[in-house]
Amino acid sequence: MPETPTRTEFLFMDVWQIILFYVLMFAAVGIFAWQVYRRILLWKKGRPIRWKPPYFKNFLIFFLGQKKVRHSRKTSGSPLHLLIFYGFLTLFIGTTLLAINTYSPWKFHKGAYYLTYEFVLDVMGLALIAGLIWAWIRRKYNPPRTLTSEITDYYTIYLLLIITITGYIVEAARMNVVPKPFDTSAPVGFLLSKIIPDITPASYLFLWWFHALLVAFFIAVIPKLRLRHLFYALLSTAGSDSNTSIGRLKTVRFEDIEKTGKIGAETAADYSRWHLMSLDACMECGRCTEVCPAWNVGKTLNPKQVVLDVRAAMEKDSKIADAVTEEALWACTTCNACVDVCPVLIRHVDLIVDARRWLVSEGRLSGTAANMLRQVQSTDHAWGGSATEREKWMENENIPLARDLITKGEPFDVLFWVGCAGATDPGALKTTKAVASLLKKAGVRFACLGKEEKCTGDPARRVGDEFLFQQLAEQNVRTFEQYGVITIVTSCPHCFNTIKNEYPEFGGSYEVLHHSQFLSKLLEEGNLQPPHFEKGEVTLHDPCYLARTNRESEAPRRLLGGKDKVVEPTNFGDKTLCCGAGGGRMWMEEPPEQRPGVNRAKELATTGASTVALACPFCKIMLDASFTQAGLENGVRLVDIAEILHEANQ
Repeated sequence: MPETPTRTEFLFMDVWQIILFYVLMFAAVGIFAWQVYRRILLWKKGRPIRWKPPYFKNFLIFFLGQKKVRHSRKTSGSPLHLLIFYGFLTLFIGTTLLAINTYSPWKFHKGAYYLTYEFVLDVMGLALIAGLIWAWIRRKYNPPRTLTSEITDYYTIYLLLIITITGYIVEAARMNVVPKPFDTSAPVGFLLSKIIPDITPASYLFLWWFHALLVAFFIAVIPKLRLRHLFYALLSTAGSDSNTSIGRLKTVRFEDIEKTGKIGAETAADYSRWHLMSLDACMECGRCTEVCPAWNVGKTLNPKQVVLDVRAAMEKDSKIADAVTEEALWACTTCNACVDVCPVLIRHVDLIVDARRWLVSEGRLSGTAANMLRQVQSTDHAWGGSATEREKWMENENIPLARDLITKGEPFDVLFWVGCAGATDPGALKTTKAVASLLKKAGVRFACLGKEEKCTGDPARRVGDEFLFQQLAEQNVRTFEQYGVITIVTSCPHCFNTIKNEYPEFGGSYEVLHHSQFLSKLLEEGNLQPPHFEKGEVTLHDPCYLARTNRESEAPRRLLGGKDKVVEPTNFGDKTLCCGAGGGRMWMEEPPEQRPGVNRAKELATTGASTVALACPFCKIMLDASFTQAGLENGVRLVDIAEILHEANQ
């Protein structure tokens, strides 16, 4: 009768050796657990977590599925990371299954399962080795400029390589000294067993103990290595509130202020426990910094460094603004590029805006941004315009107003939200009029609020004045209720994001559509005619708050005749480059050489398109100035998609 495939555990070992092994491993795990416990004590200084994330779903998608790593840019080292992660994870799972077989009543480590087990672990061990060698070469000879290295990073690679290789050697030694007919199920170990000289039981034990000591040492020092992120990332990704849009900021509640006596984050303890835990999950890969528009024009903001600085502040109990620097905090455009690419779901923008809130509450905001807040507070308008000024563009346009329609008893289906820029800026006014004209042409029953419209509060909230935002949100929601608003259409992605994702916390839940979405719907219904472009004639700049924050990049392209008509820049869709206006930066002064819009203008110009289609009034303002600054304005037309569609329907 053929022998059942399996293997003997603790081969050639006496009882005292087995006991010594357990003592060694328990000690290693104990040292590991003690270091983790000390980090947990730091996390517990933060505010209790209120949200209830989909833990298992997050675990599957972001940890096991490595979604963010798989979708990373080509320069991110994604393939080598996946080789290391899945190779390491497979060996860890294999060890865990072996332990279950050893210490439980279920003895399944035999037969076909055993043969499959041996083969999978052998192959994935090679994947781990390949990833480690690739990582060493990349780190040594071709590191991205966002990647920082410490000597411990190389020690980690060497240690993992030695552990994996000695694992193969121990396997080969076992096959050499006690050969079995089914050893071929582990091809690497089997081939090695035929190459190495004859092994004695004593030699096998020496190799086994050498490998075991390396594993024990590795377990004990993991919390000191950058590799610790594998453990903390499990907690960070599973505990992330991934159901909430990255465009929605945390609301500050009065009861929290009463407890802490402060607004925003003065120290790390003012962040949530999950935010503090996520700091330890950071693998310092630099993906966030690589995509940061501020860092890419030479500003001091470095998202990776923000995480490291806040982590240091957590350990030292120092002030966030001092650790990160105020200059870096104010440089953020809140474009969420860093959040979008982070493999462990760190929310850098939350960290930055909470620190801004504290700075604003302490009166440490000055200049044009502070002037913007004063304007919003006194006029409900980000540019300081009067309420009546919101209706000037309507002259001779026959625009229906909600207050007039209600008085007449005439219903309307859609509220056209104009926004501060849409009612004030000369370029944005063209878009506003184009949208209104298209709505009328398509027979849409719509209305505007006119002088009853107030700023949504987006710039105030993202600069850090949380309560000015809340005041405006509550006032606007009351106005919507007054007129029974159900559907809102706006040409401003910032207004779109705020009303859609942030107003529900204030009782305002509506169907909110960006004008590209609504006009695209009208186009599909045959109420409007599409424009006609030759291939390569038009390119599209995706706004951050539309494409990345709210995952809408298809509708603008449909309005331009389809994706095949649009020549794409290097970065498009949810990987778009920020124009530099978000996060209140529209109202902040900056040196011309540090304008993110210039980088974007150059990239759009390289497409060779004569028309640059836009879908945001902020982007239009910033890119118009950036094209001029870069000397690229000749022969290039910057125009909103609504204006393009309006021209096609004259």
